[in-house]
Amino acid sequence: MLRPAILSLALTSAFALTTPAQADTLREALAEAYRTNPTLQSARAQLRATDETVPIEKADGRPSVTAQAAVTEFVQQNSTNFFAPQRAFTGGVDLGVPLYSGGSVKNSIRAAEERVEAGRADLRGTESAIFTQVVAAYMDVLRGEALVGLSANQVQVLEVNLQATGDRFEIGDLTRTDVAQSQSRLALARGDLRSAEAGLIQARETYIQLVGSAPGELEPPPPLPNLPDDPRSAVDVALENNPDLIAARERAQAAGYDIDVAGASRLPRISAFAGYDYQNFLGSIPGSLSDPTNPNSAIIPSDQDARASSAGISLSIPIFQGGRPAALQRQAQARASAALDQVIATERDVIAQVRASFASYSAALAIIDSSREAVASAELSLEGVRAENSIGNRTVLDVLNAEQELLFARVDLVTARRNAYVAGFSLLAAMGLAEARDLGIEGGALYDPLVNYDRVSGRWNDWDRDPEPEAQGTRTIDIPPANADIRDVYGPVLEPDAD
Repeated sequence: MLRPAILSLALTSAFALTTPAQADTLREALAEAYRTNPTLQSARAQLRATDETVPIEKADGRPSVTAQAAVTEFVQQNSTNFFAPQRAFTGGVDLGVPLYSGGSVKNSIRAAEERVEAGRADLRGTESAIFTQVVAAYMDVLRGEALVGLSANQVQVLEVNLQATGDRFEIGDLTRTDVAQSQSRLALARGDLRSAEAGLIQARETYIQLVGSAPGELEPPPPLPNLPDDPRSAVDVALENNPDLIAARERAQAAGYDIDVAGASRLPRISAFAGYDYQNFLGSIPGSLSDPTNPNSAIIPSDQDARASSAGISLSIPIFQGGRPAALQRQAQARASAALDQVIATERDVIAQVRASFASYSAALAIIDSSREAVASAELSLEGVRAENSIGNRTVLDVLNAEQELLFARVDLVTARRNAYVAGFSLLAAMGLAEARDLGIEGGALYDPLVNYDRVSGRWNDWDRDPEPEAQGTRTIDIPPANADIRDVYGPVLEPDAD
């Protein structure tokens, strides 16, 4: 059985040499990334854009009102029209109410709602992916600090060893070859220290990129919750909770509704309409004679305006559209088939990812045990080789080799502990259990995608708009460049050597 307590104990002892009592925590790093990471903020904004597809589709089934107005100046009149106006104002209002559209509106709304659900799953996937990257960056910083500490300690040991070798050479106890070997190992150790420092700087810069702030004195991470006992149970949980798989299923469901939307273009459409029209000739129509046979008779003013209203129901029945509806429906069917196969492909990916992560996690735990034994044996071996060297039974090269083996064993142990935690968290992410709601992220209310959906899904106002867009993520330009300084509990910051 794989227990979180084993991993927690291993990690605590792994970084004991480089972790002070008070430090930043993994939970704080995750909380800051949750609030300020621009990739996560962008994914939330993209989901809000997807939310708007629902009211967009609903609008096609709602009444529409259109008003129009025009002022016309008749520059040249028809020569046969003796009472033509010189100008006219026309205006009208038309109301249309769709009653039946073959099911296209209803199915378009359903498809949009399914894609909103897929967008929410995508947001969960992005959140989980960001958290996995943050955990890896956090552990990389801890590992980098541990490796720099081990490398710096190795340099100090080899400097003392070189000094002792030189002293023994001066009195004729050792040869110049022994001194050269010590010098060579010291030079290599200094090169390894530089490489470790470069790796630590890179890890800290990656941390800054993901979290948005520089790492402080990091604490060992807490135990991972809900780790499975076997790969089968892990796969079962993942098939129910993995956000990528959920999103693929929702998109396949939406593609099924798209087939009905495409087929609806062959069906009748019924709508109700009403209109009101007004026309005013602005006093430009000449009056008419009261007695057309008497040119001297009185002129009666003509009406200068007119009004009309109408209402009814219209029916539109498509008869032939050149094969377009059938082509659209076949296209939608092909896309739905692709979406269904994408569900299977995603399922395969999830299964492979879960099993691989479980295997990596199990292997890392086994490597921790073997590396711990290797460290203990290497420490005992070094102690014995030094004792035997002091009485002449071992060479300086034997001592150097023993010290190198101990360093390698310690590096392997630190790396295995880092890999175990990252693999364990990756396993939780593949199972759909590595999101803010699962990790107890603190520092404010969690982002709720339903809030925006409920806000916009039922709105009718054409003039609604949100505030001007602003970036929600934080920039890192003002954060100083990372360095490779470390601080352990026994001494001050270890500064890089000058040479």
